[in-house]
Amino acid sequence: MKIVFFDVRENEAEVLKKCCTVREEYRSKCGKECHCQLLPEPLDEKTVLTDDMKQADIISCFTFSRINADILKQFLNLKLIALRCVGFNHIDIDYCKEHNIAVVNSLGYGNVTVAEFAFGLMLDVMRKISRSYINLKNEYPEADSYTGFELKDKNIGIIGTGAIGAEAVRIAKGFGMNVLAYDLYPKEELVQKYDVKYLSLNELLKSADIISLHAPLTKDNFHMINKEKINLMKPTVIIINTARGELIDSKALYEALLENRIFGAGLDVLEAENILTRSDTKLDFDYLTGDYIRQTLINERLLKLHNVVITPHIAYNTYEAQERILNITLDNISSFFAGKIINSVN
Repeated sequence: MKIVFFDVRENEAEVLKKCCTVREEYRSKCGKECHCQLLPEPLDEKTVLTDDMKQADIISCFTFSRINADILKQFLNLKLIALRCVGFNHIDIDYCKEHNIAVVNSLGYGNVTVAEFAFGLMLDVMRKISRSYINLKNEYPEADSYTGFELKDKNIGIIGTGAIGAEAVRIAKGFGMNVLAYDLYPKEELVQKYDVKYLSLNELLKSADIISLHAPLTKDNFHMINKEKINLMKPTVIIINTARGELIDSKALYEALLENRIFGAGLDVLEAENILTRSDTKLDFDYLTGDYIRQTLINERLLKLHNVVITPHIAYNTYEAQERILNITLDNISSFFAGKIINSVN
């Protein structure tokens, strides 16, 4: 049995070596050895797989990997993909279903972590914290230009009230906000406990002072925030996205921000974000197709706007969440060894 871990950061390596305990458990069950390989690089079209790696029975990766059918075809014995994240839009799920490859995720690791970060972005944009700091550091503070808004009594529209969205609801009530929500499956417990008002998407967009995205990316909600939807919003609205970049049409968002048709945005995720966050990808001209180049130009322009705060997909990144991710991943793998699939997404 061979396991290959991709996207492994330095501080994860020691914890992942706990797989040694899994080896003993597996050996006792079927008499076979289990070999683990830890790699810092993500798994994508740029990855050169060795013959040894192609023999993997299990692979594990993070959100920076992009695993399509052409990549999956190279693995000869693959039985399980253990995701160290919640989202799975970066995996070819259809291929996995067709070839009996189980895909499991790390559900629940970052509910508090991501929700708290969303409010960090929210406060930063509303009170212009980063902008004022950068200006002060560069010795040209403009005190009169930093007037912002309070959160108290504002209408926050939370799109997606799953585990992370529900945590955002709890935090919003602590700030004294009025919570509006949109979800295909409204949760009565949130209505009862926090007085959440569920609306249609269009009604929410028209009424919200702040819009925070906490929905998974699916084929149906790609670019759910587009030019048409932005035109429904208040000119003072703030958009926060800690979910997936593809939920927003970046070009439409850029144009609205540039023309001050909305107040601001806080973005931890972007379309084609790996171009900005990975220097090796920026220099790989074979990788930069027309769509990637177009999207990267839009992202670069978004970075230059004064009413936007952009972070490099770090909402998940706390010590507590990292520990939970790794523990859940190892539990998922141990359960697979025991003949049980938990946290399945396919």
